[in-house]
Amino acid sequence: MYRNTWMEIDLDAVKYNVKKAIELSGRKVIAVVKADAYGCGDQMIAKAAIEAGAFMLAVSSLDEAVILRKEGFTEDILVLGHVDAENIPVMIENGISATIYSKQFAAQLTAYDLHGLKAHLKVDTGMNRIGFKSQAELNEAAERLEHAGANLTGIFTHFCCTDSDPAMTAKQFERFSAMVKGTGRDFALIHCDNSDATLTFKDDLSNACRYGVSMYGVSPYVKDLKHPVSFYTRVFMIKEVAAGETVGYGATYTAKENEWIGTMPVGYADGLIRANQGRRVYVNGEEAEIVGRVCMDQTMIRLSKPCEEGSLVEIFGPHIAIEDMANDLHTIPYEILCLISDRVTRVYKEQGTTVREHNIRLESVENQ
Repeated sequence: MYRNTWMEIDLDAVKYNVKKAIELSGRKVIAVVKADAYGCGDQMIAKAAIEAGAFMLAVSSLDEAVILRKEGFTEDILVLGHVDAENIPVMIENGISATIYSKQFAAQLTAYDLHGLKAHLKVDTGMNRIGFKSQAELNEAAERLEHAGANLTGIFTHFCCTDSDPAMTAKQFERFSAMVKGTGRDFALIHCDNSDATLTFKDDLSNACRYGVSMYGVSPYVKDLKHPVSFYTRVFMIKEVAAGETVGYGATYTAKENEWIGTMPVGYADGLIRANQGRRVYVNGEEAEIVGRVCMDQTMIRLSKPCEEGSLVEIFGPHIAIEDMANDLHTIPYEILCLISDRVTRVYKEQGTTVREHNIRLESVENQ
């Protein structure tokens, strides 16, 4: 690592959170590692999740699934989103499961030989994103796919308000239960739970759950999950700014008195967006305000006293919760994790020891 800005991931904490999901849900856990495991690195997160007991992986696209296969994962992989019909042979060849979400999509697929294709039917119970809303169309598509040789191994839906509206979740489950029973089929896998529902929602129909952001300790319900991800940088310059002087682009911050300003090698190109101006980071046992506009590669903070160059700065982690950062920015922890760019090195730890440093851009150059 040649740059003092990095994301640190405690794999033991990830494993703990997966085991907690298995314990609380009593279901098989499908580890959701889409978007490069929410920016945390699909290879290392998937490995940790499987070691902790997850039996299957889920991603958003075929390219993400193929990457996992090339990384050596042999477990079942479900693509939760759309796949072009012309790529079905790739799915069959790699043993990757497709999501079937509409009568029209099923018709497109049956132009191909589907023998060997594993598929899960997606039911829309209120999210109104993708999925079957009509029982008749669901049954027609299922029959058509089976006739073409597909193996319908699963059926699922997606809850939209598990963090805020239990009544809506219950209503969605009732719709899902009726649709599943209305197919007249026995499915090997029935899953409706996202992370929040995995930890709190009980039903007598599903036998699997999809576990994503709570692998990183995020849950409004379960407080003893562990937070494995931290985002760090270091102060590389400190200077005294006189009262009345301004800091940064646009001169948006003016020192009220003589102040100590530290500069850090992190900016919006790393995922620390400009909206962080005015928020606080943690350095030398206290919080320090981000002053002036966040730059592309550098950010300034106001210190209560001079610190040593090289002092560790926590953007989020043990002292500044990612949930608090998300609330301050009027967003969700998912987005904060996914925004951390690939120029930020990922540092993985087990039992307190670094087991891998990963920077895909640097490694691609060094391996040429």
